[in-house]
Amino acid sequence: MTEFLLEINTEEMPSSHVKAGLAQLKENIGAGLGARRIAVGALEAMGSCRRLVIRGEFAGRQEDTEETVIGPPQAAAFGPDGTPAAAARGFAKSQGVEVGALRVIETPRGSYVGVTKTVSGVPTDEILVGMLPGIITSLSFPKMMKWGESGLRFSRPIKNILCLFGKRPLVFSVGGLEAADRTTGHRLHAPRKFKVRRTAKETVFEAYGRQLRKRLVILRAEERKRIILEQAGEKLASIGAELYPDEELLDKLSYDVEWPSVIHGGFPAEYLDLPIEVLSMAMREGQKLFSVVKDGRQLPRFIGITDTPGDPKSLICRGNERVLRARLEDARFFWQQDRKIPLSERRAGLANVVFQQRLGSYADKTERLEELVGSLCEELGQQALRPDAVTAAGLSKIDLMTEMVREFPALQGKMGGLYAREEGCPETVWRAVYEHYLPLSFEGPPPETLSGALLSLADKMDSIVGVIGLGIQVTGSSDPFGLRRNAHGIARIILDRGLPVSFPGLVARTAARFNQDKKQELPLAEVVEACLGFFEQRLRYIFETQGYRYDLINAVLAGGLENLHFCRLKLEALDGLKKSDEFTALILMAKRVNNILRGVPPHPVDPQLFIEPEEKELFVSFTRVEETAAPMIAAGDFSRAQAEILSLRPSLSLFFDRVLVMAEDPGVRQNRLALLQSIGALLPKLADYSLIVVEGEKPA
Repeated sequence: MTEFLLEINTEEMPSSHVKAGLAQLKENIGAGLGARRIAVGALEAMGSCRRLVIRGEFAGRQEDTEETVIGPPQAAAFGPDGTPAAAARGFAKSQGVEVGALRVIETPRGSYVGVTKTVSGVPTDEILVGMLPGIITSLSFPKMMKWGESGLRFSRPIKNILCLFGKRPLVFSVGGLEAADRTTGHRLHAPRKFKVRRTAKETVFEAYGRQLRKRLVILRAEERKRIILEQAGEKLASIGAELYPDEELLDKLSYDVEWPSVIHGGFPAEYLDLPIEVLSMAMREGQKLFSVVKDGRQLPRFIGITDTPGDPKSLICRGNERVLRARLEDARFFWQQDRKIPLSERRAGLANVVFQQRLGSYADKTERLEELVGSLCEELGQQALRPDAVTAAGLSKIDLMTEMVREFPALQGKMGGLYAREEGCPETVWRAVYEHYLPLSFEGPPPETLSGALLSLADKMDSIVGVIGLGIQVTGSSDPFGLRRNAHGIARIILDRGLPVSFPGLVARTAARFNQDKKQELPLAEVVEACLGFFEQRLRYIFETQGYRYDLINAVLAGGLENLHFCRLKLEALDGLKKSDEFTALILMAKRVNNILRGVPPHPVDPQLFIEPEEKELFVSFTRVEETAAPMIAAGDFSRAQAEILSLRPSLSLFFDRVLVMAEDPGVRQNRLALLQSIGALLPKLADYSLIVVEGEKPA
């Protein structure tokens, strides 16, 4: 394998652009090499706000291939006695082979003469030179810039491209900029270009990393993150404090700097009367500072990160303190002013805040949430919670009218909860408002309270059904309303809490309200179908990321989404059985029943028509299993229900071995099929076993 190194050096990019660029580069280079038959031993992406770096180990050339070239017809190439004619000799000469290497090849058009040759692979460096410019220029970012006269669009202007394959630089051009074997170090402290030079014991990447570190650049975000946490821990150890958890800010900062250095500053203690959420957000927004806490309480301190070797004169720290004091003064003013007007008096103003142009205002959305949360409480038997949950729904969007949320939009929901707490609302109310946007990301924490979980469900479902009802499509590259995130959050809440919600019913109720208000472009039934299809995709994604087999997921979801919690329990039951000896037996038994019954109309069983002892025994066994398994299925105990169904196997095997299902007597035949139909009707209550692939079978 030969070592490969690519660095795209740019002006400062946002962290989201860095991660997007690295993911695309790694995927596209790997896919491009695979498509061109070049073996990849390693492929790794890393970078910072100023450089996208790919390191790899690739085969030195393409794999050789065999190529068959068809020549003239056999009749024209050889005489009746097999003597090569001019056509055969000419063809052999054009292919660079002896006539003896030619062979007869049968084709749809008849017998032809041809030759099979080994085609040597092209050297990898030639492939890379032709492939990389297109990959680099095809990178897509949330926002693109165009500069100079080349017309190239990229996240930020490209300043330099370094590309090495083995010891040699690869020469190509992107937007008029030539790739070479040179790069730069830290933007302020080592801006001069240098050539990557390695010692005899170093790899190219080791030399590159060593020389960058010497010039104040740490390549890996994971190492920069570790340094930030270590330095912060050292500075706070003396006061027994720690960082207020903010993984999103930490992740962002680990890409925003190349040589992280921690500063430790403070602010006047008089601002500690502000909620910690406000203090943390005031520090985070704009200045990217961490709050400092001790025993869960905010201290008048902060931790900041600089992209310099240090702050020996504390100039950076004092500058941050000066700016932060002004921001905290604004936040305190907002906190005091907002509380002068009760939330209930602000509600009317929601009519002037647009939720979505065709779906109406936030006042409209609030009314829908009150109705939907109330119906959820009724369905779940939470009548005692209903008044507080409906009150929380009515208050949930009012903080959009406050000065604090206008200044710090990321605090919406939280501020509504905090203001509701200040007004003396019960905990079930203010916590529900506080939590109803959770989870904020795929891996973020869900609401902790039931009232918060139900309000979150209602809010997210209202958004999804409303947008889909307008005919707006969610694609791989376009999800402007965050519907995938909302759907993921709904599934997380239901699965984590095991809520026995009728999911199609919830979707239908939500869609019916939009339909009643004439806010849908699509017919009601089409909206419900589209929403359930969308949720099935998200549920499939969740289960796949949890490591479940695709065919087991198919088998479970084929039964519909009536109860998402039961879907997971069924999947767990199937997954638990897959390693046992009984797994294949159960699947084959179910498939045999399904195959026999294909196209057979339903018919009731008549025990009086049974003749053979095996069919009588099977009916008795099935009746017992059905009676035993039914309450287990109703309770979601699918593992035990599955074990009960498995106990049918001996009786069913004897039935198939000794009883002729397709008997000559129509009544007997119909009754035996009806018995199998009874068994076939029980199986789908657990899964569609016909969709499960057993060893030796080809996937459907």
